[in-house]
Amino acid sequence: MMRLTPCAVFVLCATLDLHAEDWPQGSGPAGSYLAEGSAAAEWSVVHGKNIAWSKALPETGQSTVVIKDGRLFYTCYQPLEADGELGSNIVAYCADAQTGDVLWQRKIRGQYPLRLSGCFSDSTSPPAVTDGERVCFFNASGTVTCFDMQGDQLWSREAMAVGRSQPFLVHGNVVFTKQTIMPKDGKFGHEHKDASQELWTQLEALELASGEHVWTSTCGVNMGAVPMVSRWSDGREVIVVGRGGGHSPPERPLGVSAIDGKSGKTLWTLPLERYMSTQTFAMINDRALIFHGPEHLWVDPSGKVERRVNLCTDVKVRRWEGSSYVSQVETLNYKPGKGRAITQQSNLLVGDYHYFRAYTETYLGRVHVRTGKVEYLQLPVQLIRRVEQEDRRIWSLKDPAFIPSEMRNHDGFLVMGDKRSRTNTWGHHASPIMTVVGKHLYLPTLVGTVYCIDWNSKTLDEKAILGINDLGPAGSTWTRASLSHSDGRLYAHTLKHLICIEQN
Repeated sequence: MMRLTPCAVFVLCATLDLHAEDWPQGSGPAGSYLAEGSAAAEWSVVHGKNIAWSKALPETGQSTVVIKDGRLFYTCYQPLEADGELGSNIVAYCADAQTGDVLWQRKIRGQYPLRLSGCFSDSTSPPAVTDGERVCFFNASGTVTCFDMQGDQLWSREAMAVGRSQPFLVHGNVVFTKQTIMPKDGKFGHEHKDASQELWTQLEALELASGEHVWTSTCGVNMGAVPMVSRWSDGREVIVVGRGGGHSPPERPLGVSAIDGKSGKTLWTLPLERYMSTQTFAMINDRALIFHGPEHLWVDPSGKVERRVNLCTDVKVRRWEGSSYVSQVETLNYKPGKGRAITQQSNLLVGDYHYFRAYTETYLGRVHVRTGKVEYLQLPVQLIRRVEQEDRRIWSLKDPAFIPSEMRNHDGFLVMGDKRSRTNTWGHHASPIMTVVGKHLYLPTLVGTVYCIDWNSKTLDEKAILGINDLGPAGSTWTRASLSHSDGRLYAHTLKHLICIEQN
């Protein structure tokens, strides 16, 4: 049956001509959020455990750290001088991976202000992309700028990348989700629901070397979709995209499409009624894996649904009950509403498992891609860790002991344009995408709690939890970035810090 092999990941990595120890784009060396090697399972910023260094940031930012040849690339807002809700100008940074010391920095101006530290995105959200000779930064407020590795500008274009997009490199081109309708007062209105095709959000490909336009996808893409590039058995790089979601997006038809990564042409389209595209798109053996309502769909190379797996009926749930875990087979009460899938944004295919973060419950779920077996493991909402105190785990979304982030920068200024940023990771916001290094799956949350899971564990239970870690004190820590990896170290970008995590 269908199986993702380590060889498949290696082949894709080789096509991008990327060193295995680099993390040259937000989605990792092969564009799949997967990497070989090893990294720490347990750490603590609060206790200083397995922390190589931590650097205070001049301002908040969201971008996943990109790594190439011992250098780190990330973005933050231009420093604020007072409380703020909107921002547009950002700063691109190049730093030394061993020390975190800044090597150079460049301002990238924006045109359309966005909400600061939004739980869906902000101007700093899209990660950089590098091929080792050039590094391309994205200001989601309307500018794409490319530098050489010494920080000299090569080219710059006016283009508004969707904040939630994860730009990637394919065929020497940098591909990102480009929007045409601009926000007002940092918010996207509803008046564009009947917009013509010329105003649709689409994938855009630019030649990395020159910034010249290469192609625009012939189908629309929803702002909440996170496309990923995969290699088909015939050698083609293929990108799966989605349309549909809240706010009545204009792109039609609702559903998913496959796009040729070289030309941008649509290979197939599958209409899906009431489809929500707020998810990461993976493929295996030329099949697209799609979450739709309470189901997991396999879509064949012609765009037809090949298999459906119900993710809620007669599934195994490992749940925390007061003082211990208990297991039972049950039917989950699926009520996300508005056609939402059981997951929101964050899902990841690794080995034989398609992992996903549940939408309304504090569950990590997975479906076995060969057998269709579905499992859920309840995780604590938050780890509260303080010096010289015992750790405390919050298990309920309604627990009054939960500590929301204060959303303040190092200068004490409020940097919050969206009140939903002070929530947890489960529910209506865009969560950090999982990453995998070797046997470890890392699941970050908005509040700075990071779970380390043995993704290949035979049973998804508490034994699969290898570590529950912090990126700083509860209440003053916040992140929307995924973890990155290079040379056995993990890198995290929080609201206040850039952090390097080493193995014990």
